[in-house]
Amino acid sequence: MVRLAVRAVIVEDGRLLLVNAYPGEESALWCAPGGGVETHSSLEDNLAREVYEETGLTISLGEPCLVNEFHSEARGFHQVEMFFRCRVEAGELTDEWEDPEAVVNRRRFFTRAELAGIALKPDSLPQVAFGGGFRYDPLEELVKP
Repeated sequence: MVRLAVRAVIVEDGRLLLVNAYPGEESALWCAPGGGVETHSSLEDNLAREVYEETGLTISLGEPCLVNEFHSEARGFHQVEMFFRCRVEAGELTDEWEDPEAVVNRRRFFTRAELAGIALKPDSLPQVAFGGGFRYDPLEELVKP
């Protein structure tokens, strides 16, 4: 079965918003905020909910910019992620914010130069965030946290 997820590409002042979505800081891997799509809810509503849960930010949805597939044949996992350019409409990042699902433990904005020094997925995210356009990345291998 293929899982569908949505993620937000939020760039402010030349910095990209990323979250670390591993409970207890189990991994150094960063990704764009977002998550699994709940049935009978629009992609826009799912993404707004996920971003708010993970960051405390209220967003507006823009154009799609990336479709990425993660998979692990050995683990029987296949996820299609749809990324949308988004803009923050309300809220700010604070250390006091807690993800109600206790998955995201850190959130912050990174400059393009800082992205080169961290582990992040998908690999094409910096190019999409700072280069514009639309991209499709088929079957990127899932990394172990």
